[in-house]
Amino acid sequence: LAGLQTVLPSYLRERFVAAALSYIACGSAGELVCRRSDCRCQCQLAFPRCNCPEADIQALESSLAQLGRAWESHHSQFEESEEFQALVKRLPTDRFLNRTAISHFWTMDLDVQHRYQQLGTSLKLLSRKTYRLIQRLFNLSKRCHRQPRFKLPKERSLPYWWSYAQSLLYCSETTIPGTFLEESHSCTCPSEQPSCQGSIPCALGEGPACASCDQDNSTRCGTCNHGYVLTQGFCRPEVADSLEHYLGLETDLQDLELKYLLQKRDSRIEVHSIFISNDMRLGSWFDPSWRKRMLLTLKSNKYKPGLVHVMLALSLQICLTKNSTLEPVMAIYVNPFGGSHSESWFMPVNEGSFPDWERTTIDASPQCQNWTITLGNKWKTFFETVHVYLRSRIKSLDDSSNETIYYEPLEMSDPSKNLGYMKINSLQVFGYSLPFEPDAIRDLILQLDYPYTQGSQDSAMLQLLEIRDRVNRLSPPGKIRLDLFTCLLRHRLKLANNEVARIQSSLRAFNAKLPNALEQETGKLCS
Repeated sequence: LAGLQTVLPSYLRERFVAAALSYIACGSAGELVCRRSDCRCQCQLAFPRCNCPEADIQALESSLAQLGRAWESHHSQFEESEEFQALVKRLPTDRFLNRTAISHFWTMDLDVQHRYQQLGTSLKLLSRKTYRLIQRLFNLSKRCHRQPRFKLPKERSLPYWWSYAQSLLYCSETTIPGTFLEESHSCTCPSEQPSCQGSIPCALGEGPACASCDQDNSTRCGTCNHGYVLTQGFCRPEVADSLEHYLGLETDLQDLELKYLLQKRDSRIEVHSIFISNDMRLGSWFDPSWRKRMLLTLKSNKYKPGLVHVMLALSLQICLTKNSTLEPVMAIYVNPFGGSHSESWFMPVNEGSFPDWERTTIDASPQCQNWTITLGNKWKTFFETVHVYLRSRIKSLDDSSNETIYYEPLEMSDPSKNLGYMKINSLQVFGYSLPFEPDAIRDLILQLDYPYTQGSQDSAMLQLLEIRDRVNRLSPPGKIRLDLFTCLLRHRLKLANNEVARIQSSLRAFNAKLPNALEQETGKLCS
């Protein structure tokens, strides 16, 4: 155009350039119009779509589709490559491999890494070509009435190939492999081939995982880690099946085992008790504004004279109405061997090193929670009756300090305000029972005054001292131990006060004569 402009008169040059550019850009279909560096064709009525070069757009879309097929072809070539197939064949099948385990095998295989780098180089070239064509396609389609048609290439990261190796291991029982889902240890199979899943070996690891898989059936555990026992191909915490064999003796139940049994609400460690309350009934809604009293008792002298009972945990299932701001507060008193309420000790929940309540929301009923206090081996104690005093406080937020504060229900400014209702579904004591022979102990006491043979009195004294120390060893927390042995004599052997005092005095005198004797001071609980 520059050569033609030199021979044209000046008044024709601008019009000539505009007409020439319109012909080049718009053909005979319109006139090129430019405003602020944005040029477009002002179409004639006969050519309303002159701004949309359909042929060029279709050519670009075809090129993009061809690049997409090339992209998939490179992935297919990598899948079928000798390097990748050799890696899959070398993966062990005697145990389950997660993605992390497969990544370690991938890292150690230099051949597959080199082949994967070649794949990455080829895909980078295709990616650059693809995005250049996409940019041109959008520029041409800017004034079209339809959107450009193309698919962006889908990148496949390293974790994809590790998952694909899993699918080949565990979901390739049919011609077309399915997709392995590590979270659920299952396969998603193609609709036309629903049974693609093969045998999935057991998973090795610590704790409840397998130490090794069974040689004859790799889907099951062959051996378990320390503290777990093999049960029907699975590893379970090593807890004895028989309550009498494991809990009927005074052997310590490990805290880890106790926690497992409590989570399962195992009936083998529940001490079945009688629930008594004049203020409310189990499973019924009630107004918690006022204090409620309830208790669990065993009535051992009547129903279980040959047993004494040890408490390891206490659990309540408490439900609150929706949007309730009430917060249950429990005061617990434990009576070790019977007698009056005054012969109970107060449980110092969350004081010092004493445990606090643990709350667990129930999945099936979100408005209900299990409140459990686990004494464990450190704080386990004898019990005959457990008194529970339940009151409620209102949980609120202080606007001035933005801190959680609590009100007593009667402190509310509006007494007619609905505080919600409460329900207690269950109150359970978990622990175990020990054999108790009251007649045999009475026979020992009788020998203090009327020994059967020479030396039998000393033997009886030693046995009573051992019983006293073992009973008082389960005293509740405090500066000094409580004298639970006196409670045992008073309420389980039905001895009079003066007789109990005489026995205690005789035992102290005998203990003082023993070598290296240590007499521990005890506090009075039972009269």
